[in-house]
Amino acid sequence: MAAVSLDVLVRLGVALAIGLLIGLERGWERRDQPEGSRVAGLRTFGLISLLGGITAFLGGESRVLLLAAVGIALGATLVAGYWRESAREADVSATTTVAALIAYGLGALVGIGQLTPAVSAAVVVTLLLGFKPELHHLLQRIERTELLATLRLLLISIVLLPVLPNQGFGPWESLNPYRIWWMVVLVAGISYVGYFANRLFGEERGVMLTGFFGGLASSTAVAVEFARRETHHPRELDLLSAGIVTSSAIMFPRMLVILVGVGSNLLGVLSWPLCAAGAAGLIAAGLLARHGHGHALENATVEPDNPLDLTVALRFGAMIALIMVLTRAANAWLGIGGLFALAAISGLVDVDALTLTAASMASAGQVTIAVAAIAVLIAAAVNTVVKFGITAVVSGSALGVRVGVASAAMLVAGLLAFHAYF
Repeated sequence: MAAVSLDVLVRLGVALAIGLLIGLERGWERRDQPEGSRVAGLRTFGLISLLGGITAFLGGESRVLLLAAVGIALGATLVAGYWRESAREADVSATTTVAALIAYGLGALVGIGQLTPAVSAAVVVTLLLGFKPELHHLLQRIERTELLATLRLLLISIVLLPVLPNQGFGPWESLNPYRIWWMVVLVAGISYVGYFANRLFGEERGVMLTGFFGGLASSTAVAVEFARRETHHPRELDLLSAGIVTSSAIMFPRMLVILVGVGSNLLGVLSWPLCAAGAAGLIAAGLLARHGHGHALENATVEPDNPLDLTVALRFGAMIALIMVLTRAANAWLGIGGLFALAAISGLVDVDALTLTAASMASAGQVTIAVAAIAVLIAAAVNTVVKFGITAVVSGSALGVRVGVASAAMLVAGLLAFHAYF
């Protein structure tokens, strides 16, 4: 009996604490209003959540009906308070009324014994209420194209992905619609994070963070944009080189994230070489940035194309499907040499598709882990050399030499780490 009483006290205490937590934020938000002019304050929220806990605990078999009846009565009371407040003030938000109903629901959730979900939800609700200025500021900064990009990401991930068949079709059963589209979602999600990080922080944080976040979206775009800058000052050249090298170095941990996302068994082989290459690039970028310290760049941002255009997603999915078929064909008809040649050709344009395809082949046992890992490293090496070539051709030797030395350091570090593994 004592154990039951203690359990009841714990539940009621947690329900009360949840209400007080949400009420604390609501009370602070409207602390300047006179007493009695608010629909609900700190104490009221605590009592509302406690009411939910008591109702759920006492309801027994008719718990649902009792919770609904009390909830309707509480809702009517809150609406009456809201109506009275709106009669005095022209601009009144319904947030507090909705928050009070949520507090009642969370109290009821505690009453039936679901303490952890209720407490977690209460913290999230309080944070959501407390971040009102930041969320409103974010809405003001988001453009229509970026809003549509977010909706498109949700469309391709939550709506389309679950309905695709998870089985192989076509030659060598190489085309798995679910896995292909999951790869599209994974890469699009990484590019989405990089796009918005560069959009929100790049201009304020300078060339290094621009290279970092821009590299998540498109390291090639960063290389082209920075290489186009006309400058003859050595320190500006160092900063531009640092941005290009940073974006190129980020490609390697980005590849690791992709391998983690698809649960590839290549992680054990590629973790050291990819981390070593990325670390070498970041160290080289840091040295270049340090040498160029004190010489600011004007407009150091890079605005890559919106990565969540559905046309881009479909084109990337088609490219993955094509590379999946070609890699299996090259391996079946030409052996390992054909696979490596195709990896080099793929690296001229993109490393993600080849990385995902090689991981898929290794997981299916179509090639050994070592062969798949070498193919991925070939694509990464070729892509790194391509970005150096873009820099040298577009900007000239001064910037090209700096980026070339750093690129060589990345390739050597990755090669040594891979050799040490085997």
